[in-house]
Amino acid sequence: MIVQRRAVPAAMAVAALLLTAGCSSDGGGAAGGERSASPSRTAPPSSPPRQAAEETPPAKGSAEVVRTVATGLRTPWGLAPLPGGGLLVSSRDDGTIVRIDEKTGKKTELGEVPGVSPAGEGGLLGIALSPDYASDHMVYAYFTSASDNRVVRMLHDEDKPPGEQLGAPDTVFRGIPKGVIHNGGRIAFGPDRMLYVGTGESGDTGLSQDKESTGGKILRLTPDGDPAPGNPFPDSPVLSYGHRNVQGLDWDAKQRLFAAEFGQDTWDELNAIEPGGNYGWPRTEGRSGDEGLRDPVAQWSTDEASPSGIAYAEGSVWMAGLRGQRLWRVPLDGTRASAEPQAFLEGEYGRLRSVAAAGGDRLWVTTSNTDGRGDPGEADDRVLEVRVR
Repeated sequence: MIVQRRAVPAAMAVAALLLTAGCSSDGGGAAGGERSASPSRTAPPSSPPRQAAEETPPAKGSAEVVRTVATGLRTPWGLAPLPGGGLLVSSRDDGTIVRIDEKTGKKTELGEVPGVSPAGEGGLLGIALSPDYASDHMVYAYFTSASDNRVVRMLHDEDKPPGEQLGAPDTVFRGIPKGVIHNGGRIAFGPDRMLYVGTGESGDTGLSQDKESTGGKILRLTPDGDPAPGNPFPDSPVLSYGHRNVQGLDWDAKQRLFAAEFGQDTWDELNAIEPGGNYGWPRTEGRSGDEGLRDPVAQWSTDEASPSGIAYAEGSVWMAGLRGQRLWRVPLDGTRASAEPQAFLEGEYGRLRSVAAAGGDRLWVTTSNTDGRGDPGEADDRVLEVRVR
């Protein structure tokens, strides 16, 4: 059963401002920036026909680390660039959010998110900024509580002392199944100003094909947590289903949604998301060609990827690999890969968790070596600035 509810209307928040399991889970065993509003705020972005003006990127690209932006982070997970400069990073296990000055690397703790119950792959996961952050200063967060996974929003008051800058959480959406593994966790606001949520099936494979469950799905919500207008299933938050564990979401220049997904023993996936699409889990893993199922844009063996965050830049999707310890480039021709994926930074920085567009040919990338499955060095975990082509 789908369970949802928000606690406090957005207007009140603004007013307050004014006054392992042997599977490729998080990569242990076999186991972004501002966006312009879409002209339509009802129907979800789909995959429009490819236009002649859309340029296909070169088959071969490049990626190099320009500098290390910050060091000494503990279990970093979510990453959200601020519109006026700076990066917000969540700590999965500490349940805190810090602001990083991208010029100096200075870290300032905003505060701790109440109710976070870290265990296994759960804890404080994805974060995203309200589409109206410049005026409402609301930060959204996805976290594992004692009973479920949920999405909350909090007022970010920069005028308060460090550690006290987060307001009380307003629960936007609750009841997403939780588990020791497969908690999903990536959230992002789309070009249509709706909130997209990547969930996992929490180790219960039957949830992915159950359209009444929010586990193993991509959800599309209003900023207040209601099912978004134009969703494919009546009165439902579900945008797509048949997912195993979605931890990467981003849109290309034509407002097409892509998602990264953990496979089990064989294939990890990058998918182009269509409203109402069935992405196959647990009926299939990777490409199947089965009627009624959506095949991935690209797939990898689980030891090469175990993908988490993705970002679109320079005509390609860039995907972080946890177990694979590399940054993948997938050049796009519409919703198809125009060439074979390329791997960069292989083994150089360990496990990679989040990727966010930094403008132009730059990305922000976080490592994930202190998550209990990596081999942390003295400087871990880090935020890197990467130049891509």
